Amino acid sequence: MANYHGCDLPEDLYYDLDYVWVRPEEDGTFTLGITDPAQTMSGRVQYARFKKPGKHIKSGKPVGRLESSKWAGGIPSPFDGEIVEVNPRMEQDPGQVNIDPYGDAWLVRLRPDNPDTALANLVTGEAAMDGMKEWVDRYDVYCMRCAVPGAEEEGGEP
Repeated sequence: MANYHGCDLPEDLYYDLDYVWVRPEEDGTFTLGITDPAQTMSGRVQYARFKKPGKHIKSGKPVGRLESSKWAGGIPSPFDGEIVEVNPRMEQDPGQVNIDPYGDAWLVRLRPDNPDTALANLVTGEAAMDGMKEWVDRYDVYCMRCAVPGAEEEGGEP
């Protein structure tokens, strides 16, 4: 995993070069989340609301909305598709995105209308890393993730 200005940037994901990451799954669905730089810029996420499974979403339209004390915004779908699953953990504890944006805090899973072109507007690998570093520089972001409660007492990483 690449790290730039404290921001984790997994090379194996696909990025919209703004704030969404996408991971293809073996079952043909795609998992969506927000990047480490995006969660840092948003501040502590306090509210998450998502469209219901079964809802068809057009490319660029929001799959849901996240809000913090300093930011509120929709999370755009990178392709046309149907929401097949919403992360229940995020609905119950939206602040998880500030702790583990690439793991337990994924947002939704989508089934694309056209799997062959679903990733056409996203980048991965070296091009994604370069683009994400430019984004971090443009917004002067130095990433910080919130500590997992109790991690210090247990000897874990904050």
